[in-house]
Amino acid sequence: MSKRIDLLNGGIVSPLIRLALPIMGTSLIQMAYNMVDMIWIGRIGSGAVAAVGSAGMFMWLSNGLMILARLGGQVNTAQKLGAGDVEDAARYTTASMQLGTLFSLLYTAVMLIFSRPLISFFHLTAPEVNRDAVTYLQIVALGTFFSFLNQILTSIITTTGNSRTPFLTMMTGLVFNIALDPLLIFGPGPLPALGAAGAALATVLAQGLVFLLFWLYIRKDQHLFAHVRFFSRPNFQIWMEIFRISLPMAVQSSLFPIISMIVARIIAGWGDGAVAAQKVGNQVESVSWMMADGFSVAVNSFIAQNVGAGNFQRAKRVWRVSMGIASLWGLICALLLFFAGGFIFSVFIPDPAILPIGTDYLRIQAYCEVLLCWEIITIGAYSGFGHTLTPSLVSIIFTAMRIPGSLILSATPLGLSGVWWSMSISCMVKGLLLVSLFLLFLRRMGRKMSKESG
Repeated sequence: MSKRIDLLNGGIVSPLIRLALPIMGTSLIQMAYNMVDMIWIGRIGSGAVAAVGSAGMFMWLSNGLMILARLGGQVNTAQKLGAGDVEDAARYTTASMQLGTLFSLLYTAVMLIFSRPLISFFHLTAPEVNRDAVTYLQIVALGTFFSFLNQILTSIITTTGNSRTPFLTMMTGLVFNIALDPLLIFGPGPLPALGAAGAALATVLAQGLVFLLFWLYIRKDQHLFAHVRFFSRPNFQIWMEIFRISLPMAVQSSLFPIISMIVARIIAGWGDGAVAAQKVGNQVESVSWMMADGFSVAVNSFIAQNVGAGNFQRAKRVWRVSMGIASLWGLICALLLFFAGGFIFSVFIPDPAILPIGTDYLRIQAYCEVLLCWEIITIGAYSGFGHTLTPSLVSIIFTAMRIPGSLILSATPLGLSGVWWSMSISCMVKGLLLVSLFLLFLRRMGRKMSKESG
């Protein structure tokens, strides 16, 4: 179960795919937690979907803090492992876990204290939708610690070349969540029907189980985690090194849901049904970018280890191979969204009044799927080199353009479709620009290494 893949020697395609497939499966499972909730909640009604989707925005916002703790630790751990320094790698892993714990507890406190004013931001029209959203947010916030540490441990274990353990662990949690959802949401027999609160509780319990399984694994690990000292005194110098790499991507990750919340408020002008359509449409589309993001984690680990080992040419080849694979995946997703979007959407909300809105959303997003995959893979490659500022700036600037783009295009005859087009166009621009900039980055790195070796 813990067999590791050699990322430093041999071919690229086979080990990259062997590493990436379980990670992509893990990413799909992480996305499936919310998707399963949406499928069951959709049976209650579009109001419940709007409540869960709105509250979920704030848990999405928490990813910025999680990434601040995770990314720098992941990259430095991989580079130190590539250089053969396990002790130093363990110090970065320790710091990442400590930061994740600290940030998760702080975020939980904020969500519990300010849940009502936070939900009021969306101006949801129905009182019961507001109530369900507040309840969902408060319960899910209690699982922030599990969510943060599970994602940190997933990335750290993957950097060692072992992606099977996170996949199998997350799969166990998903099965548990799937079993709990209908029991807690609908309350068959003597069980009370908890509705949206039941979906939140099922998610928290499943994440707690995943954390327990991870903890059992790391206690038995004799490679990296045998050297990790979680309760040791914090090393603030290492914390700062983690922040240096993580901060740009953490800011990007935090701003993205804020931008999305502003766009969601614009969408709310078309009613709660439009909000529900966008939330479900985003969940469906997330199959594409979550899988690409999982592949990006493999690219990150692969490149980071080779950078640590001083093998620039192999690191460069990893990106090129991964771009070809990602392009194929993006094309498959684009075709599915365009031609089968209506059918897929109806699985979540079988409401004929909302179906045309959701179908329109998915068809418009189909145009950017390939370039979206390019963007995600290239961000992972940049991170593997320890350079996160450029992709973060590109992502922040052009994601923010969705706000004026939505206002301008929705004022045309496109109406609500104009909001969908502003999102799709921003993805296309980011993908093209990031790939162009990364090619220039590789050229500069190549010249620099040639001079140093000469």
